[in-house]
Amino acid sequence: MTKNSEPSPSSAGEQVTLRGPAELADALPYLMGGFHPDDSVVMVAVHGERGRFGGRLRLGIPGDPAEWPGVSGRLARCLVSGSAERGVRPDGIIVFLCQDPAEGETAREVVERLRPLSQALRLACGALDVPVLEALCLSGGRFWSYCCPDPRCCPEDGTPLALPGTSVMAAAAAYAGIRARGSLRELEAGFAPPAGPAAAEQEAALDAAAAELVPRILEEAGRETVREETIALAGVLIGRLAGSPPSPDRAGADARDDALLAHDEAAAVILGLQDRTARDRAAEWMEGPEAGPALRLWRALARRCVGAYAEHAAAPLTLAGWVAWSTGDEPEARAALGLALRADPEYVFARLLHQGANEGVDPEVLRGCLRRERAARLAAAAEARPGRPVATGPRPGGRTAARPRAGTRPSGPGGRRSGGRRAGRTGTAGRE
Repeated sequence: MTKNSEPSPSSAGEQVTLRGPAELADALPYLMGGFHPDDSVVMVAVHGERGRFGGRLRLGIPGDPAEWPGVSGRLARCLVSGSAERGVRPDGIIVFLCQDPAEGETAREVVERLRPLSQALRLACGALDVPVLEALCLSGGRFWSYCCPDPRCCPEDGTPLALPGTSVMAAAAAYAGIRARGSLRELEAGFAPPAGPAAAEQEAALDAAAAELVPRILEEAGRETVREETIALAGVLIGRLAGSPPSPDRAGADARDDALLAHDEAAAVILGLQDRTARDRAAEWMEGPEAGPALRLWRALARRCVGAYAEHAAAPLTLAGWVAWSTGDEPEARAALGLALRADPEYVFARLLHQGANEGVDPEVLRGCLRRERAARLAAAAEARPGRPVATGPRPGGRTAARPRAGTRPSGPGGRRSGGRRAGRTGTAGRE
């Protein structure tokens, strides 16, 4: 579940007035920060007589209709209470249901199938004394209103959506520097693991890494060594990616990043990040020139969580969501955090980041906490080792590794270790 605090176009100093369901439907991708939310419930808070947009949240449409009343109540409470905690209780809510037809299904059938969900959301909001001002269903390139009975403006066969980039909101977004990023499904595709021989080779490398690392992690003395090796190797990989500038072609850039990581290197960091402390230290690559290469690394590692290791993707996906949120890329953050919770619904760090976004928390709050933790760690290390230089924290490509990992190749996608066994998640990470 994700949320924006305010529509970005208004921040450019322009006030955008939307008139009627058609302009609301056309504005949805820009209300979400630049992407179309496939298979989603979206709720937007509205404030004041002029209908100013406030908080918003998104959740994938539950597949089981029996869950709709309970989910509707939780969504309504989340949006209303989150707005109230920020000091402005909503005066109304706008609901969007977005789902394209399944094979053999028409868009009109989608509208009718989702009508009970729309009704459940309206009842849940009404129970909190906040009316649903409009409820729209977007499907198959058209939209329908669940609230408007007038066929002159909301015909039974729906109304075509405006061509991308031609609406008043699109113009305001372009002026504000917001670009459309396609659909949520397209954003999520950038985190999808490969198929075929590459996946099999990566799974074998993960098996080998687990066989080596799990016994060491289970011993308290070895656990800290594995943490240090994980951070050191991650720093080397971030430095390597930093030396290869990103490309505007996302698919081509992802393929190039994948080629820069050996299978055994990726496996070692993925297994190491299952430890909560190692993951939290990795989160310190969150700003400045380190952030971009770090985001590329976490994206690439999420793609390497194949086969039996799919749940391990929660850690790199959450790190990707954190860096994206920290640097202002809200569509990327939404996609990554949604996938993290799909990989492990109980992953605490991902849930906390979602909650922070839902409540409009400034990511600087968490950045400040991480900076203080880094400073305290470095001060403790300096006190424990007087007269010796202490590293300033995560340093991509720096000389923080005490020794190279056994069996680790410096680059290339084919590096792997033989033998080993498959293991589950390890260390102190649990579901944190």
